[in-house]
Amino acid sequence: MSASADPAALFERINQSFKRQGMMQHLQALLLRVEPGCVELALPFSDKVTQQQGGFHGGAMGALADIAGGYAALTVIAEGMEVVTVEYKINFLNSFQGGELRATGKVIKGGKRIIVTSAQVMHIDAQGKQSACAVMQQTLMPVPQTY
Repeated sequence: MSASADPAALFERINQSFKRQGMMQHLQALLLRVEPGCVELALPFSDKVTQQQGGFHGGAMGALADIAGGYAALTVIAEGMEVVTVEYKINFLNSFQGGELRATGKVIKGGKRIIVTSAQVMHIDAQGKQSACAVMQQTLMPVPQTY
């Protein structure tokens, strides 16, 4: 399995797929960084991502972590392939209001049949203070791209 050696081409490949993520577009998530084996996303606070107590919803944190890990995996597989999540395990560490979430997905092991990733979700407040929100481990499977 290989990924593009050109950083701009790799970013564009991930960005084109990311733009197809209806939920991420609806939630106004942003693709911040793409490197081989690593992707970082941001999710700004809004009423679209809250739970009943006004903090970031765990489902929003889980989705952001899942997608960051998934795109990290996509950076290490051949063009013409995609990945699907087989499973993930997430631990929620804290809940926050305001600011934004940042999820950084990293490939732990890239394989032909499965890819294992991890993601760390951090909260960044208006003053720039970073606090841990969640950690995730994920298993993905490469599949042929169908679009």
